[in-house]
Amino acid sequence: MTSVREEPRNRDFLRFLGEFARSPMTTAAVAPSSAALAAAMVAPVPEKGDPVVVELGPGTGAFTKAVQAKLRGRGRHLAVELNPAWAELLRERFPRVEVVCADATDLRNVLTERGVSDVDVVVSGLPWVAFPTGAGRSLAAAVADSLTDTGAFTQFTYSWTRWAQPARVRLQALRATFEEVIVSTTVWRNLPPAAVYVARRARQHRRVVEHAA
Repeated sequence: MTSVREEPRNRDFLRFLGEFARSPMTTAAVAPSSAALAAAMVAPVPEKGDPVVVELGPGTGAFTKAVQAKLRGRGRHLAVELNPAWAELLRERFPRVEVVCADATDLRNVLTERGVSDVDVVVSGLPWVAFPTGAGRSLAAAVADSLTDTGAFTQFTYSWTRWAQPARVRLQALRATFEEVIVSTTVWRNLPPAAVYVARRARQHRRVVEHAA
């Protein structure tokens, strides 16, 4: 017999399958992320104070739930989701989260429009490998520009794609943008197994470069 707790997971699994079938390059996943992967992704979220957390590509909310659990009503949580149906689902599930239906590569404008100048943590559930090289670099720069000096950016990658050329190019862009990029151990309790990149200390904020030009 299927438990009440399992029913939402099963529905989300079907949602992912449907979206993957319609647009595999923008969904790039066949199942929601596991609680184990979510815990690794939100580890940098501060346990004290009122941090600003921005989530990119939250999907059906696996990471959103983990961020909210860690914030416990503190700070500010923005979720940027391109899929209108998933954005609406997130609003229903997480009324405390500021859900924005927009493209993550437009992060600077999204934050400016909402009066956000500094972000403590950016959590990305985007299909990173599926991004065109230029868009991936642009996104890394936009994230770096939004973070505080002590901020962190987390991005997951599936273990079976880590060594593919697109993934290596994205990792190079990440390391060119941040001084520190740590790769977690494999999270086996995920479908498929995944690893988490944790990036800190942007090499140079783009806003500084623009002002100096």
